[in-house]
Amino acid sequence: MWFTKSTQEVLAELDTNLEQGLTSQEAAKRLEEYGPNKLAEKKRKSLLSMFMAQLQDTMIYILLAATVLSVVMRDYAEAIIILIVVLLNAVIGVFQENKAEQAMDELKKLTTPHAYVRRDGQVIEIGSEEIVPGDVIEIDAGRFIPADLRLVESSNLQIEESALTGESVPSEKDANFLSDKDNLPLGDRKNMAFMSTLATYGRGVGVVVANAVQSEIGKIAKILEEDNDEMTPLQKRLDHLGKILGFIILGVAGLMLVVGLFQNRGFKDMLLLAISLAVAAIPEGLPAIVAIVLALGVTRMSKNNAIIKKLPSVETLGSVNVICSDKTGTLTQNKMTVVRSYTYQNNHQLDADIDQVETDEDERMLVKSLVLCSDATANEDKTTGDPTEIAFIVFGNRIGMTKEALNKEFPRVAEKPFDSDRKLMSTANKEGDKYVVHTKGAVDNLLNISNRAYVDGEVVPLSDKIREDFLNQAENLSNEALRVLGAAYKFSDHVPSEDEMESDLIFLGMVGMIDPPRLEVKDSVEIARVAGIRTIMITGDHKNTAVAIAKELGIANSIDQAITGPEIDQYSDEDFVK
Repeated sequence: MWFTKSTQEVLAELDTNLEQGLTSQEAAKRLEEYGPNKLAEKKRKSLLSMFMAQLQDTMIYILLAATVLSVVMRDYAEAIIILIVVLLNAVIGVFQENKAEQAMDELKKLTTPHAYVRRDGQVIEIGSEEIVPGDVIEIDAGRFIPADLRLVESSNLQIEESALTGESVPSEKDANFLSDKDNLPLGDRKNMAFMSTLATYGRGVGVVVANAVQSEIGKIAKILEEDNDEMTPLQKRLDHLGKILGFIILGVAGLMLVVGLFQNRGFKDMLLLAISLAVAAIPEGLPAIVAIVLALGVTRMSKNNAIIKKLPSVETLGSVNVICSDKTGTLTQNKMTVVRSYTYQNNHQLDADIDQVETDEDERMLVKSLVLCSDATANEDKTTGDPTEIAFIVFGNRIGMTKEALNKEFPRVAEKPFDSDRKLMSTANKEGDKYVVHTKGAVDNLLNISNRAYVDGEVVPLSDKIREDFLNQAENLSNEALRVLGAAYKFSDHVPSEDEMESDLIFLGMVGMIDPPRLEVKDSVEIARVAGIRTIMITGDHKNTAVAIAKELGIANSIDQAITGPEIDQYSDEDFVK
């Protein structure tokens, strides 16, 4: 467990040097040993193997037998018709499976292309496929993590790990963190960075401890790549039907042959009669009809952006009675959104679906500070940076205070970066002939370094009552499962140093954010409920946050319907099923 080992232990075990990195020769040797840093792909089936797989069915066996019998009886027309039906069924199946494979190939092109690595004492940029265990990787904001890393250096590093943990808020990383628990959840491994996650803030250095299929994302991909040979409900029923028909047809044909022989009829005549009966009794059109109906279902699913790899799988959806869904990005939009804004005695509830928002002077001052004290960028085409800061910038756009315009009017001249101890970030911006410090962060921390408040367009002393009101409102917003951050500011007649920034501030207010539900999900959950399908939400979020989203979507009515991972671990499999 790499997260339980010190930096020195990790470097020694991987036989690497933090400053120099691996030598080119050693890297080449390890690349040969461990293979390229990419997720293993199964050898793609040929069209012939796909075609042969479509014939592995009891009903098809019976039809092929009927074809042979028809040829024996010289009923070539019947043989050709049955053969066409078999081929049509196989061709439809091959076409759909091949189309699904091509769609999956397109999805697999979403890869991490390059990374900065220390080799031979120099920092070079290489393709992520060339990365091997022991490589020393440099991380900065906006880059994907190319392999599983044990962090050895970190500076305000935050990594978005929603693909692994379901958390839409980036995880704060700390290279000095050590755990004595071997079973620590992925989201709590603060000294680790995982392949295919995104660094949103800060910088860091990590040593590769696992790549390709040995990484956490690789383990998931390996499970997904495994074939599940279990038959669908429809396949089971058709297979059962085929066996019953086969026994009945053979039984009746055999009985007719025996009865005819007892009646002293010619053996050849009775054999031909029995074969004719067997061929006539076989429903040769059934496989083709089933294939066509399933193909129509697949076509309808594809119009809703769903990839169905094998035809019979579409029928399985009709047998579903429970849907277990991830929250982040599936039930929610996977983007933090400001839904509440609070300045003193002004609690503004925002509609996330409305582009333009009306605000008063106090709220505009709050948003101005939040936007100026952010490093993220957000426009219609692209967003980069911390999701929380993106939420501030989008909020500013909605009230006509774009980051581009504010930065142009009030250029930044100094800053004090965020860190997890202070839980604050500050910037100094030039405003006319003066400078303004803008600070954002945890509400209680901000109030501790503020001595005034902005109330109804005026600066007033931060009395105990005003302080208490702000703290109570922050608690209320937190109880609604919102992520709460505040903002404050102050004027300065010179460019303030870092030590001067965070003191004697004017507290402005706070905002509450959440990853909001997708607009179409609530209706989908209700449609599923009416159809007798129960929806279960699975997430790594805090219990209160999960319940708040579940209530909004109609999945749950109270917190009693939620259960945490540790609570599940206490159940046996039998008790949990109950």
